[in-house]
Amino acid sequence: MESEKELMNEAKRSVNFRLCRVSGSMTEVMEIQAESPKYHVLFIPGNPGVVSFYNDFLESLHQFLDGNASITAVGQISHTSKDWESGKLFSLQEQIDHKVEFIRQELESVKVPIILVGHSIGSYISLEILRKCPEKVLYCIGLYPFLTLNQQSTKQSLIGKLAASSLLSATASFLVASLGLLSMSAARRLVSYSLGASWSDTAVQATCTHLRQYHTMRNVLYMAMTEFRELAAEPDWEFMRENQSKLAFLFGIDDHWGPLHLFEEISKKAPGTSLSIESEGHTHGFCCTVAGSVWVAQHVATLIKTRLNQKRL
Repeated sequence: MESEKELMNEAKRSVNFRLCRVSGSMTEVMEIQAESPKYHVLFIPGNPGVVSFYNDFLESLHQFLDGNASITAVGQISHTSKDWESGKLFSLQEQIDHKVEFIRQELESVKVPIILVGHSIGSYISLEILRKCPEKVLYCIGLYPFLTLNQQSTKQSLIGKLAASSLLSATASFLVASLGLLSMSAARRLVSYSLGASWSDTAVQATCTHLRQYHTMRNVLYMAMTEFRELAAEPDWEFMRENQSKLAFLFGIDDHWGPLHLFEEISKKAPGTSLSIESEGHTHGFCCTVAGSVWVAQHVATLIKTRLNQKRL
């Protein structure tokens, strides 16, 4: 008999990569099409919004959903391997508008329910998509969600100061982009050595192809600056209460982007929201390891299956 691992490998389908223009902006898309989908998962990455970081997660999610879902992951504008936008910088709001337009352009003909899955700031973007396209979205899942500033975080304070300074952002982006002078093999060795052996080949490759680009780092920091301005406010608790039956969030134990005091606040102000805490030792950057990608994919698949079973009752 075939082992469980062999059966899983046999069922696993690779993601397809493509480029498309959305509102004039070149967009990186990764997708897996099911033969007869019962629903469509739209994945929104965090920041950096490089979809190729999530390759292992997307393939595992398709597997755990038993091939019943088509899956699409749409990258952030100009978090790309090539400078398609000629150095233009894009704000959080422009990234949100881009995702809404993507749904209208690419998923308008989809007849099955859409399930949103967002990571980090992608969770906030997913909530805004739900706000603008409520008739299309069945469920919205936020992974390690960044929904409001954490005033207790020194790291966030430092990142905010860096992102707010055009000079510092440009300098940091230039320094990172200077690694582009290295060959790909040398860059891969440097990234692997710097970030540790636990990082997957997928994450190392995505770092080398995308984050060594000046335009990508400038957009990462510019988007972060606009995130910090927008998320200085409290979450829209009224909206979250109104939609709590459609919401689920996964928090980490030691995650300054989605701290546990936010978990507690959501549980009090939108108690119908499905809330979980990951305690397996993975991090906010779960997509950078195979183990993290697989565990989170299985968790998301369980949430989706549970939600669909409730819908049938």
